Amino acid sequence: MTRGRRHDHPARARERAAVLTASLALAALALVLAWPAPILLARAAWPSRAPATALLLWQAIALAGGLSMIGSLLTFGLIPFGGTLISGLGGFARALSHGITTTPLVVVSIASLSLAGVLAAHLLLNLALTLVVTERQRLRHRRLVELLSSPSATQPNTRVLDSAAPLAYCLPGNLGSITVLSRGLVSLLDDAELAAVVEHEKAHLIQRHYVVLLAFDAWRTSLPWFPIATRAQHEVGLLVEMLADDTARRSTDSRTLALAIALVAGGTPGRDGDPSGGTTLPGTPALAPAGVVRSATGIAYPADTRSHDRDRLRLTRLVDPPEPLTLAARAGVIAVAVALVAVPTVLLIAPSLA
Repeated sequence: MTRGRRHDHPARARERAAVLTASLALAALALVLAWPAPILLARAAWPSRAPATALLLWQAIALAGGLSMIGSLLTFGLIPFGGTLISGLGGFARALSHGITTTPLVVVSIASLSLAGVLAAHLLLNLALTLVVTERQRLRHRRLVELLSSPSATQPNTRVLDSAAPLAYCLPGNLGSITVLSRGLVSLLDDAELAAVVEHEKAHLIQRHYVVLLAFDAWRTSLPWFPIATRAQHEVGLLVEMLADDTARRSTDSRTLALAIALVAGGTPGRDGDPSGGTTLPGTPALAPAGVVRSATGIAYPADTRSHDRDRLRLTRLVDPPEPLTLAARAGVIAVAVALVAVPTVLLIAPSLA
């Protein structure tokens, strides 16, 4: 009996050391994914060359960051109760049913487990709440659109609002997705430009970009004090716009789409009524309505807000397309994204691999 116990103690010590190592590794990964990794990705120039790949990496960072943060607390809290996730949870359940001996290590472990549970519940409940609230808002918005608009005579599943402002957006929903245009937009653009805008909005619906945006919006609202969540939401929003641009320009030329974006972005004057300030891009010569300044050498539009900065980046990409990211580089980024999700999952399930 004594010999068996002597063999058991070193084994349990090794298990606890493995769990502690896994917990520390998960904490380090969570720290990297919470600050330097998103900052470096947001500052990188390559995402515009492969927006789909960059979007996958952003999703991997968000998911792996959550897994690592919760997993670190969970594995640390299970150290006194078992050497794996399953055995630790089982040991914790048995300890609860038979009574837990209060020691400093157990108190810290229970606090860590409680924090992991609260954090996981907060993130999941906030995601569910965001989903419910968003769906209700979409339904209410759709009813208003149907009340204040009329069906398009030329575009299926499209409604035209009686508004002078140039508007175009997609409205997903369980009752069927629709594209909403305004009369101001229809009168502002010619047929080719309008078709480009419609294809852009349809791409958002077909590729279900609203699902990705909803997830990142939930992440931002669940951690309002966390600036990286807001930064990630902005970058993801830009990437889905680029993806929709890429889809739209398969059926139209890039300059027509760029011109439509510039017109919509600057379709109304600024606060002081002077639309002359803007950024000029080498592009398409044409006359422009009030609110957009275009010359024979380029397109100008107001650029004093974040949305206009995003439009400027899209225009630059359309007018002067960058070289696509090489297949090898994209494969490398995809491998990194897969590894980011796989590593915390494996460490959480099998800490001994640490």
